[in-house]
Amino acid sequence: MKRADAQRNREKILAAAREAFADPHAEVSMAEISRRAGVGMATLYRNFPGKRELLEALYLDEVDAVVAAAEELDLTGWIHRFMAFSRSKHPVAAELLKSASGSDPVFGQNRERVLAAGRPLLEAAQRAGEIRADLELEQVLDMVLAVSGINGDAAYVEPILQAALDGLRPR
Repeated sequence: MKRADAQRNREKILAAAREAFADPHAEVSMAEISRRAGVGMATLYRNFPGKRELLEALYLDEVDAVVAAAEELDLTGWIHRFMAFSRSKHPVAAELLKSASGSDPVFGQNRERVLAAGRPLLEAAQRAGEIRADLELEQVLDMVLAVSGINGDAAYVEPILQAALDGLRPR
């Protein structure tokens, strides 16, 4: 267990990195993250020996949040949470992919965690007659990923997602 101040520093670093990577125009270096977090370089590197470790931590935090959300939300709410994750992870995943391949375990294992969390939600919605029975979760999430890749702000993309979700209902 980390000391309270060490845990606070880790959280400050992650929050600063999350904000930095969300800005598509920012040139994000470890020094910039250290500056934004208000911690020294030694503290940054003690928590994250390199940029890859920092990116993995950001990615894992988001995956953990999506998985945890499955405990509290129905399928539609969870899909919206997954959409937010998908749109926010693009910069982090793109940076992470610079030093890894798409078959990297960090992606594969976490994809399985997300699928395992969402499957019970899809099955419950299908049993309730709210979602077509001929769809698998992978297909639904592929649809959400396609929508999340559309350029535009949330006000532009949200109605497109809603139209896609409407198509999930039984005929």
